[in-house]
Amino acid sequence: MVARIMVLNDRQVLETLEQTLREFARRHRNISAIFFKHCEEIRDVIESMQIDYEAISLDRKMLIGSYCTMEYAIESAAIFNPSIVEDFDQSGLETGEKRVIISFRATGEGHISSIVFRRGILDKDNNLQVMKIGHNIDKAEIEHKTLFNKERFLLKLSEMHTQDKYISQIMQDLPSEFEFAVLKSAVNTALSDPSIRQERRTALEEIIWLADSFYDLQFKHDSDITERVIFPISESESRGIEDARFVRFDDDDDESSRVMATYTAYNGHTILPKLISTEDFYTFRVMPLHGAGAQNKNLALFPRKIKGKYAMLSRIDGVNNYIMYSDRVTQWNNPILLQEPRYTWELTQIGNCGSPLWTSEGWLVITHGVGTMRRYCIGASLFDLDNPSQEIGRLSEPLLSPLEDEREGYVPNVVYSCGAIIHNNSLILPYAVSDYSSTYAVVDMVELLDALKKSK
Repeated sequence: MVARIMVLNDRQVLETLEQTLREFARRHRNISAIFFKHCEEIRDVIESMQIDYEAISLDRKMLIGSYCTMEYAIESAAIFNPSIVEDFDQSGLETGEKRVIISFRATGEGHISSIVFRRGILDKDNNLQVMKIGHNIDKAEIEHKTLFNKERFLLKLSEMHTQDKYISQIMQDLPSEFEFAVLKSAVNTALSDPSIRQERRTALEEIIWLADSFYDLQFKHDSDITERVIFPISESESRGIEDARFVRFDDDDDESSRVMATYTAYNGHTILPKLISTEDFYTFRVMPLHGAGAQNKNLALFPRKIKGKYAMLSRIDGVNNYIMYSDRVTQWNNPILLQEPRYTWELTQIGNCGSPLWTSEGWLVITHGVGTMRRYCIGASLFDLDNPSQEIGRLSEPLLSPLEDEREGYVPNVVYSCGAIIHNNSLILPYAVSDYSSTYAVVDMVELLDALKKSK
């Protein structure tokens, strides 16, 4: 492709570039910068052809970059599994109003999932007005972590079931604190062996996938929140970012507040639970979760510490609900069984639908249950504030079930949520409708808590 572009004359380059810019410049913010960036990413390829990269004209570089660029419809297949949090900015509102940020799992071609956002305002009657979405998509600048602790790194590889016999030599030669560049060089050297077995290649690739999973994202400050898309970055999430459960976390230690979310990274054959945190929705820090409890999907962080420790819901066996406590928000061990399937609509499995909600009566946990025909319903449970492993009550029937006109969709017979809030003494529960769209329900908290306490 590069060779073909290089033999075009200057007039052909200019005409093709101008036509491309006419058709696409209004669809993207500063698309010429994107073209330059994409050309720069194949600089090694160009220079390997004995071409003087610096001597290439700016127009020709832009044209090369345009041939290395494609549009991707991030929400074309589905927009689903929403979570909702209180916005940091609550200024300029009327009494009874609350500004919120809603996250969604957006899925496009190839079933690749990313995280998208909407901003809205709940009024005093719990009507939700969603703000107009932006015209462009902002891809974040990425900064990867460069220094790693060897002991913690090896522990996570073990949790990922990476075979030790294929990686021991490389890891044993590294110091207790090692740089990413040194690790990558050693792995690439091993991968260059033409006789390498596929099992060892996979194990070595998983080392790089893990190291690539630590990174920071920085979005431009002139972007609207609806334009900021958290798209799969690292190899560990190359097949998608699934079911982010966002929660507004209040840290008692320094009276600060931040928004955090657990999500599942998937690369086609391995899942990796990860944590993302932000204080402004412009800068995000991403890191893997460690420990025997950081397995499988369905992790949900409590919005505050309990008796000085972080607390987390999980479903490590794919069937039952568990609870864990930790001194570190990224390290999770010793899961304690919390709930097992009890009712017919949840006999396949039970899990959470987002982070627990604090109420004066106890921790309200919205759950999901899977029953016959893989039908998903949403339930609710109440747990003691000081000892969340003690169940106060649990609805015997679903709080929410798929209606007849909601059952058909990308994944039929499913209602599902990744996080709710309480506003004006009502539960505001956003949920996905058979994965083809999302809406929300309003539940009176007095009635819900009364039903939960009577269910004991």
